[in-house]
Amino acid sequence: MTRIGLVSGGVLALVAGVATWVMAAEGQDIPEGLTFLGAPVTADQIALGQDLYAANCASCHGANLEGQPDWRRRTEDGRMPAPPHDASGHTWRHADRQLFTITRLGVGAAVPGYESDMPAYEGLLSDDEIAAILAFIKSTWPEREREFQAEVTANDEDGS
Repeated sequence: MTRIGLVSGGVLALVAGVATWVMAAEGQDIPEGLTFLGAPVTADQIALGQDLYAANCASCHGANLEGQPDWRRRTEDGRMPAPPHDASGHTWRHADRQLFTITRLGVGAAVPGYESDMPAYEGLLSDDEIAAILAFIKSTWPEREREFQAEVTANDEDGS
């Protein structure tokens, strides 16, 4: 790819990201009925989550939620690269409570003994900030993935 192609692709990604943020901030891009841990998601929460995601998560999970390259293949140290949080990944296959636990306490809290490069954010981010990040991520998923994830979350809550 040429340098011009890379630059124009980067500019398009930046424009798309700004457009998404503006739409969320204006309340125009909140999927109907979107909740996190049973509470309705707000435009302010999505905007905060997007800012917090950019500051705390994007360096590994990607500015556009795309994850690290070869995220399904273990690295030389035996750990898995950061997965995408967009529809191409598996985040949407997990219940709200599990996503919150993983973010707050680390992957090992959900999968005992699992070693990951992802830090636990307890003490670094408040519970409300973690919820905002996860609400932002959920707001970007296509309808099919949101519906699947809502069902997984409902089933998780029924079984507790």
